Amino acid sequence: MSRWIHGINAVLDAIDADPPRVGRIVAAVGRGDARVQRVLDAARRAGLPVERLPSGAIDRLAGPGTVHQGVVALLAEASYADIEATLSGAPAPALFVVLDGVEDPRNLGAVIRAAAAAGAGGVFLPEHRSAGLTPVCIKASAGAAFRIPIARVGNLAAFLRRLKEKRVWVIGLEAGGTPIWGGFDLREPVALVLGGEGKGLRRLTREHCDAIVSLPLAAGVESLNVAVAAGIALYEAARQRRGNPSG
Repeated sequence: MSRWIHGINAVLDAIDADPPRVGRIVAAVGRGDARVQRVLDAARRAGLPVERLPSGAIDRLAGPGTVHQGVVALLAEASYADIEATLSGAPAPALFVVLDGVEDPRNLGAVIRAAAAAGAGGVFLPEHRSAGLTPVCIKASAGAAFRIPIARVGNLAAFLRRLKEKRVWVIGLEAGGTPIWGGFDLREPVALVLGGEGKGLRRLTREHCDAIVSLPLAAGVESLNVAVAAGIALYEAARQRRGNPSG
């Protein structure tokens, strides 16, 4: 099964990261600006076929309501990374992101982008009640979905136990926990666990965390978007790992 992705950056990153997976590229007739030309040049270098179609045809390929920027690409169905290979292949000290029911593909894409930018070794998603690697997610990730391992797990609680067996600290991020600054040494092998939109961490997930940390919020602000929270926590880990624990 194949699917269309849309947008100049998403298509460029697909060509750059995994050209064999790109089956076909379509650009709008009349679009010859420099950004579209970058896509055409990249496709030519990779030996990939490019077709020109009217904008209306691209609208139909990309789907209703999408901002395709005049470029779409047909990709083979997204394949998720192997769990054990992701765990064993991560740079030391390990830094992982585990998501407990993030259902908005834009939020998932933004978390993936933040994880890749912070140097995380992988992102883990539940197989059920979770967004997946859809075209919307891939576009929101700005191509990062092609640059970091993303794996799906069948039983999240069992997976968290597996992380502990591998001496990875499982750290939940939720309001009411110990403040993240100074609350835990994120230079250790760590998996940051974040809950879904509106619901937070499920009880069983929370019970399997070694610690719960939180981000300080001003009075009257109850929570942050999951992607924003993930980015802050990931970069706190990156800051500590650069040898600057105090700021």
